[in-house]
Amino acid sequence: MKIALETLGCKLNQAETETLARELAAAGHELVARSADADLFVLNTCTVTHTADAKARHLLAKVKRLNPNAILVATGCYAQRQPADLQKLADVVIDNVAKSSLASHLQARGILQKPAPPAANAAVRRRARAFVKIQDGCTNFCAYCIVPYVRGAEKSLPADEIIASVKKLAADYREIVLTGTRIGAYDDNGQELGYLVTRLLDETDIPRFRLSSLQPQEITPGLLELWHDPRLCPHFHLSLQSGSDTVLQRMGRLYDTALYARTVSLIRKIVPGVAITTDVIVGFPGETDAEFAGSLDFCRKMRFARIHVFMFSPRAGTKAAGMSAQVDEKVKKARSQQMLALAKASEQSFREQFSGDLTDVLWEKQNEDGQWSGVTGNYIRVYRRDKQDSVESTP
Repeated sequence: MKIALETLGCKLNQAETETLARELAAAGHELVARSADADLFVLNTCTVTHTADAKARHLLAKVKRLNPNAILVATGCYAQRQPADLQKLADVVIDNVAKSSLASHLQARGILQKPAPPAANAAVRRRARAFVKIQDGCTNFCAYCIVPYVRGAEKSLPADEIIASVKKLAADYREIVLTGTRIGAYDDNGQELGYLVTRLLDETDIPRFRLSSLQPQEITPGLLELWHDPRLCPHFHLSLQSGSDTVLQRMGRLYDTALYARTVSLIRKIVPGVAITTDVIVGFPGETDAEFAGSLDFCRKMRFARIHVFMFSPRAGTKAAGMSAQVDEKVKKARSQQMLALAKASEQSFREQFSGDLTDVLWEKQNEDGQWSGVTGNYIRVYRRDKQDSVESTP
């Protein structure tokens, strides 16, 4: 079959979609980029906000309209939380629990043929970066977050299994992103994240590794010492959510701004040229003008390389959804615009520090005009013009 896959949401979702893509290609199916060309369309959904839910519904409706003969499959976190919403739009809905064996479920329903010997040309399109799942689940139950309800308890993949997966990818990818719901909670029979990263550096020859989101209480000097190996990208996505201590307390986060600031200082001391990116929620229930001003000021002081800004979105079943003093939508929008303006200025200031520097770039894609785009180790996007069909990682 011709199969198109699309992912909404986090890097963990991307990792799971890529694994499915490799399985389908190995079974002899043809992966296509456009849903209009597909016999089967698979959407891996997100449900962190109501906007993510709306995107999933919109995309499924659009594919159904443009390609009415295609079989539509919805899976992921939205499918886990509210399958009835998606059953109106998709032919098959598969929850997170069954997502890892999605191909087998489709075979059992007669939608896919059982795996055949791989076709000679069956392969996932060559890409610069691969996402590798090392962990899933979260038991923090932050007040605003639906993820523990749709991902379940924390569980880590064995280090041997992860290393074997990375070795298989070595011929086709130049950068591996280690991802999970909460990778700082990685635990393989008592061996933590630093152990896994050390083994990956020692036992594989991937040119670049990047880690997805961490929290400040998960960063230790011992872990940071691993960044003396240049194969580890100088980039930390350090979750913040609010720069106000009182809001962090209501959220149920496991740190305060003082710990966060000390962690940022420690990272910058040990990892030169590092990019620190983050997530911030505006309009959390009860957030006052003073609390928002404090959060904005804290973000300004942290000099982030990038800030992902989210307006608070109540998720049914979470503690925050039932909190009093919900913030008016107009106020949330105004605060979002202020935080986005700071994010833009902060990102520009970070990039300007490196103007004129020579650094390695992982070139990812080329447009029709021959312009390539790629990212540096510290996550600055850069561009070059080159008519070649392939550009290796070069200065």
